[in-house]
Amino acid sequence: MSAIPAGVERAGAAETPFRRFVSDFCESRVAVAALAMLALIIAVALLAPWIAPQDPYDLRQLDLLDSKMPPGSVGGGGMLHLLGTDAQGRDMLSAIMYGLRTSLAVGVGASFGAMFIGLAAGLIAAYFGGLIETVIMRTVDMQLSFPSILVALILVAGLGQGVDKIIIALMAVQWAYYARTVRGTALVERRKEYIEAARCLALGHRRVVFRHLLPNCLPPLIVVNTVLVASAISLEATLSFLGLGLPITKPSLGLLIANGFQFLLSGKYWISFFPGVALLIIIMCINLVGDQLRDVLNPRLQR
Repeated sequence: MSAIPAGVERAGAAETPFRRFVSDFCESRVAVAALAMLALIIAVALLAPWIAPQDPYDLRQLDLLDSKMPPGSVGGGGMLHLLGTDAQGRDMLSAIMYGLRTSLAVGVGASFGAMFIGLAAGLIAAYFGGLIETVIMRTVDMQLSFPSILVALILVAGLGQGVDKIIIALMAVQWAYYARTVRGTALVERRKEYIEAARCLALGHRRVVFRHLLPNCLPPLIVVNTVLVASAISLEATLSFLGLGLPITKPSLGLLIANGFQFLLSGKYWISFFPGVALLIIIMCINLVGDQLRDVLNPRLQR
């Protein structure tokens, strides 16, 4: 048996699906830069308790004499406040690091929880059809007919404040988007020959759904999930800004923006400006990565 030439082996290895996916994703330098920035933001959020100059929610580390100091000021304890301080004397850089942790946790938790609910609802509607599909999809249509922020406001007003409460409210808002996406993809796959063959072989519903139908519905979900993570972060910030989201004892980018809003007219712009910039950057990076994933995972959009 003759040995496989090294050049042929390398060429075959380069055509693996993962390598092809990475190669297609790296064609957009903007998406690669956004992914790198997103990875840096996540790392900063996870390491905030160890790398933040101050614990902004530890009263023993705060000094009211350092309140509303402009960026680059040195506090009474000798700490350099690169982004200034807020009305309570908290270092804004540290507050943003801690706020990123809460905003990311709420966004990821709500979107993944909604994904599981919407995935189950969409698969059941597409696979069984009939009355079950009609009930599920009419419920989806009814929910999507209302603005997301309005539904979230009503749910948060009824559930109360708290991280778990706002995650539940955002899950209830977003599951319908996943259900519609999964149902549309599953309907296309259900009519294909391999699904018909599996059903003719009298395979169980669970095996057909989880072994054959589900894997082909995952690529669109990846794209939708990236977009809805950014949407969940934005909704949480909006609710917290309105005073209906997280309590004031929990760090959040929306709360940081709300805390400095009343000082904008007096020239203390940094209290709201820097948290707003952080919120803008993280949402922009997630959307740019999601756009590139859509182009890579959808064969019709590939060049």
